[in-house]
Amino acid sequence: MIRRMVDIQRIVTLGEIFPVVGVVGPRQCGKTTLVKQLGAEHYFDMENPVDLRAFENPQSVLENLAGTVVIDEIQLKPKLFELLRYLVDSRPERRYIVLGSASRELVAHSSESLAGRIGYHYLGGFRITDVGGDNLFRLWLQGAMPRAYLLDDVVRSQLWTSNYITTLLEKDLPALGISVPSETIRRFWTMLAHYHGQVVNYSKLGGMFGISDNTARRYIDILNGTFMTRCLQPWFANTKKRIVKKPKLYIRDSGLYHSLCSITSHSNLLGSEILGASWEGFALEQVSGMLQLPYDQMYFWATHAGAEVDLFWRQHGRNWAMEFKFADAPKCTRSMRIALEELDLAHLWVVYPGRKSYPITEKITAVGLQQAPDTWEYAGL
Repeated sequence: MIRRMVDIQRIVTLGEIFPVVGVVGPRQCGKTTLVKQLGAEHYFDMENPVDLRAFENPQSVLENLAGTVVIDEIQLKPKLFELLRYLVDSRPERRYIVLGSASRELVAHSSESLAGRIGYHYLGGFRITDVGGDNLFRLWLQGAMPRAYLLDDVVRSQLWTSNYITTLLEKDLPALGISVPSETIRRFWTMLAHYHGQVVNYSKLGGMFGISDNTARRYIDILNGTFMTRCLQPWFANTKKRIVKKPKLYIRDSGLYHSLCSITSHSNLLGSEILGASWEGFALEQVSGMLQLPYDQMYFWATHAGAEVDLFWRQHGRNWAMEFKFADAPKCTRSMRIALEELDLAHLWVVYPGRKSYPITEKITAVGLQQAPDTWEYAGL
C-alpha cells in the first residue's frame, strides 16, 4: 500500500480545527482507503445497501455515537448535511469525516448548512511524491488514479480507465440527478479532449456540437463538478496589454486524457502532437497538489500578443507563476521576461521532466519534476 502521508497530515490538521472534515475528489482516487488508515470508530458507506437502509432514520443512527464518524459518498444523501449541523452544534466534541465524489458546487448543501463548521481537503490521484521520481513517466502515461497507476501495463490500465468512464457516465451522474444521456456527455467529453490546455470559447464549442453556448457551459460544469475537468480562470492584471479573458480547460487526469486521445504507449505519447499539452496538464495537477493551492486561487495569464504563464497565484502577499515545458533544458524566453515585468512576479518557475533544478536568471528557476520535491521552501514558498 502506498501511504499518502501529506494527505493524512492535512486531514488530521483540519480535524483539529473543524468538527467536520470533507474529503472530496474523483471516484476511485483513494479517499476511502486513505481515511480508513486514520482509524475512525464508525464508518458508513452510502453505496452499501445496509447502511443506506439504516440511514432512512439517520438521527437515530448518529446521535449517540462517540468518537470519529466517517460517512462515505455523502453526495448520495445531501440532506445529511442539515442533520450534521445540528449534531455538531449539540455535541461539539464529536468529529465527522465526510467523503464525496462531487464538488461543493454540485452538492451545495454542505456550504449552506455547515459554513464555519467544515474544512475541505481535495484528494486527487497519486502525486510524484507518493510514487517516487523514478516512476514519473508511468504516472504521466497511465494517470494518477490508484488502480490505473498500479496496473502493470498501459493496456490493462486503459481498459480500467475505459470502464471507469462508463461507470461515471451511466451510474454516478444519474445518481446526482443529472439527466443528460450518458452517450451525449461521452461524445462531448471526447471532443473536449481536443481543447485540453486551450482557451474555451463556449459559443464555438457549442456550435461544433450542435448545442447552445449555455448548454456547453452546463456540460463543462458537470465535468468540473465531478473533478474530471478543470477550468483555469484568467488573471486580470492592471496592464495596457490586451488580456485573454476566457478560461483554459484541462482534463484533470492524464490517464483519462490519454485514453480519450487513444495514446497507448510512452513512444506513442512522445511522438504525438498532444505531447506539450499533456505535459502541461499533468504538471499543473502535480504541482497544485504538492503546493496545496486552493482551486479558486489558481489562474493563468496570457496576452493576445502571445506572452503567457501557465499558472499564476498570490501567496504571502506576493505574485508567483509557473510555466510547464516539455524540454531537456528550459531557457529564458521573451514571454517569461514580459510576464515577470507585467505581473510583478517574485519568482517564476519552469517545470520540466528532469531531475535537476537550476537557476535560469535571478528570478527564473528551472525545476525538474522528476526529483519529486515535496516542498518548495528553498524557493521562498
